[in-house]
Amino acid sequence: MLEGILRGDLRLFFHINGQWHNAFLDVVMPFLREPYVWAPLYLFLGLFVTINYGWKGLFWIVFFLLCFGVADQTSLFLKESIGRLRPCRDPFVSHYARVLVVYCPMSGSFTSNHAANHFALATFCFLTLKSAFGRYAWLFFLWAAAISYAQVYVGVHYPLDVTGGGILGILIGLLSGSFFQRRIRLEPELTT
Repeated sequence: MLEGILRGDLRLFFHINGQWHNAFLDVVMPFLREPYVWAPLYLFLGLFVTINYGWKGLFWIVFFLLCFGVADQTSLFLKESIGRLRPCRDPFVSHYARVLVVYCPMSGSFTSNHAANHFALATFCFLTLKSAFGRYAWLFFLWAAAISYAQVYVGVHYPLDVTGGGILGILIGLLSGSFFQRRIRLEPELTT
């Protein structure tokens, strides 16, 4: 059964990386996964909660960073424990993969840190900021999915890696976001 899952994962990887591409995405996807593209969104959110929620916004930033840190370190632990080769490092796959970044990380492939981190933050933000963003709060998940898809598109992860990272991130985001909502909860500061 595991062999069938891995074969399907490899087949989907080659569809995303080798067939479902175009010149526009070949330019956009490598940039989408870089910190200087997504960091401004998270900086904006930090400023937004600090300005609108006062000291509770500072607690939100602490929980946000903890959520990120737990997702990142848990994913790193899984990478080291499982030791799956990245497609750009696998001697059987790398010759056929389109690697659209200038480097291929030496770390393992399962789970994707990008997916774990961004889905953890997306879930945390969705739970804690949905009252502020309303029906647009689901866009946090679209953002995380786009960054995760980019990991496969550029050839540094398999689809199963980003799926596993996404599930891990959602679980961590649910735990931290639910705890934050029960204990602190963002409410606008009252001015007198």
